Amino acid sequence: MTPTSRTYLLLGLGGAIATIVSAIAGTELRWQVSSLILFLWNLILLFMVWLDARQIEPVNAIRHPLPRLSIGRDNPITITVAGRIGDRVQIRDGFPSDFQVSHAQLEVELDHETTQDLAYTVHPLVRGEYTWQDMQIRQIGRWGLAWRSWKIASQATVGVYPDLMSLRSLSIKLALQSTGSIESRRRLGIGTEFSELREYNAGDDLRLVDWKATAKRSKPMVRVLEPEHEQTLIILLDRGRLMTAKIQGMTRFDFGMNAALGLALAGIHRGDRVGIGVFDRKIHTWIPPERGQAQMAKFIERLTPIQPELLEPDYVNAVTTVVQQQIRRALVVVITDIVDAVASAELLLALARLRPRYLPFCVTLRDPEVDRLAHTSTPISESTNQAIAASYSRAVALDLISQRELAFASLKQKGVLVLDAPANQVSEELVNRYLMLKLKNQL
Repeated sequence: MTPTSRTYLLLGLGGAIATIVSAIAGTELRWQVSSLILFLWNLILLFMVWLDARQIEPVNAIRHPLPRLSIGRDNPITITVAGRIGDRVQIRDGFPSDFQVSHAQLEVELDHETTQDLAYTVHPLVRGEYTWQDMQIRQIGRWGLAWRSWKIASQATVGVYPDLMSLRSLSIKLALQSTGSIESRRRLGIGTEFSELREYNAGDDLRLVDWKATAKRSKPMVRVLEPEHEQTLIILLDRGRLMTAKIQGMTRFDFGMNAALGLALAGIHRGDRVGIGVFDRKIHTWIPPERGQAQMAKFIERLTPIQPELLEPDYVNAVTTVVQQQIRRALVVVITDIVDAVASAELLLALARLRPRYLPFCVTLRDPEVDRLAHTSTPISESTNQAIAASYSRAVALDLISQRELAFASLKQKGVLVLDAPANQVSEELVNRYLMLKLKNQL
């Protein structure tokens, strides 16, 4: 039981009344009268506080089952409170202290219904397993004089995974595309794999007319083509030194993992065989290319525990391993980062070795803060020292971008596809590039 602020105000009011009465009373009775009034006032008030606390009927609070949490996302958590109309409650859930939360404490008054759902979000920045502790409940009495506190046993273990929320959205988007824009492209004849025959429509490419079928059916028939299925996609994810850097609170490796899983999902939806390798000095994890949704579940299970290491990656060893494992032609996507052409000479050499048998694709994760510094001019209102510091930061950012561009130019000259995107946007851009490669039959 804890007194409320109203209780303390009433205690102060009792002291004020006792002081006024003592001032009115005679000199001989002043202290006796004030002490008696104060004693009776406090005794009655404490009894009312005790009675108010005794009248509290504890509400019931239930946390909905915790989902698998997505790193770097606002994950909703819901608590259902059930009690009497008029109950006022404060709830502090036992979320891990490392999480960013939208509301550390939830408050509710059941003024219309006996049950109500409360929601808040948690924003984890590190993958792993975490323990949710018990919920702490505080409920105030009907007179507003006392709080009653207790705990509700609700310990649970929850895992923080790669960005599963983004994967769900991407899965829906791909499913819609399969019956929308992709179908329209098939009707236009973009693709190499035969899908079906249908009647000729105005505007169809005459080169797609199937003359044998036309002669047999006595009406113009055209071949419907679609992007080739059962191609091979290999994703190599760097977990070396550069991938340990943090961008917006998350490691570059986590952004790379989200991009790798998004690309893998797109490949599986398009019927391709997808494999993933995670490497530093050697191949740390290798999941051979396979088709089907079971492969996606395997990716999430195997990749989630992996963390980046302060090691220099061996690109040549990673590429050599892929060449030994993969005989048929494949799109090989390397997700990493580049500083400059000199520091990334090994990466350039490794990717160049993949040509012409494979189609190499280098994906780098740029820091959005570097872009911001490079495109921010120095305000005139700033002091001399601040202006110098801002100009120096901008010059360094511009130099970093210039060095990266030189490295990308070297890659492109050797026939390597390149995507350099902000880390927080790379997943969507990578999937879009892959889908365009499929539609244009570049693989």
